[in-house]
Amino acid sequence: MWVPGAPRRPVFAVAMAAAAAGLALAMAARRWRRRPVREVLFFPSPPSCTEALLAEAAGPGAPARPCPCPLPRTDCSLSRLLRRLLSARRSLELCLFAFSCPQLGRAVRLLHRRGVRVRVVTDAQYMGLRGSQIGLLRHDGIQVRHDQGHGYMHHKFAIVDRRMLITGSLNWTTQAIQTNRENVLVVEDAEYVKLYLDEFERIWEQYNPTNYRVLVQGQ
Repeated sequence: MWVPGAPRRPVFAVAMAAAAAGLALAMAARRWRRRPVREVLFFPSPPSCTEALLAEAAGPGAPARPCPCPLPRTDCSLSRLLRRLLSARRSLELCLFAFSCPQLGRAVRLLHRRGVRVRVVTDAQYMGLRGSQIGLLRHDGIQVRHDQGHGYMHHKFAIVDRRMLITGSLNWTTQAIQTNRENVLVVEDAEYVKLYLDEFERIWEQYNPTNYRVLVQGQ
């Protein structure tokens, strides 16, 4: 309120002060805004214990499972991949040629039990190999579809909550994770996520069991 006899504050100065305050708030909001994920993981990943990470993801009501193994509890490419995977809250699409890594298999089953909608597409020949996680996923009630025909279902990608893409050369096997030179790209990019999601949906429908051909003996 202006008091008679007191100097008036110039309108321009008031406007400048308001603009400066607005700019400061905008810059603060920008700093706090979460940046899209852009991460590259390289393998092989050294053997490490992921029990604490998986136990935490199981929820506060889950029984504690102390791990007596001598492996170090260190941050590595496998633990980072697990964290990205376990960040799913609504949906997870997996399109994998080979899937035998127990830690990744356990993470997927945990997500399913938490209510995340999980769908898996895999290769018919490799899903039956010893150590494959596919049977365990199916036993838990996770939807799995596979190819029926010539050639391999050779994709290796995952889509988390329809917003984050995980893709690269890595087969989700213990051998590939601990031995092979591999790469995984983790990215939040709507354009690329849509392309991979469209491909997943196309394959998912193509591998619908109602479309399978039944061969009758003698034909």
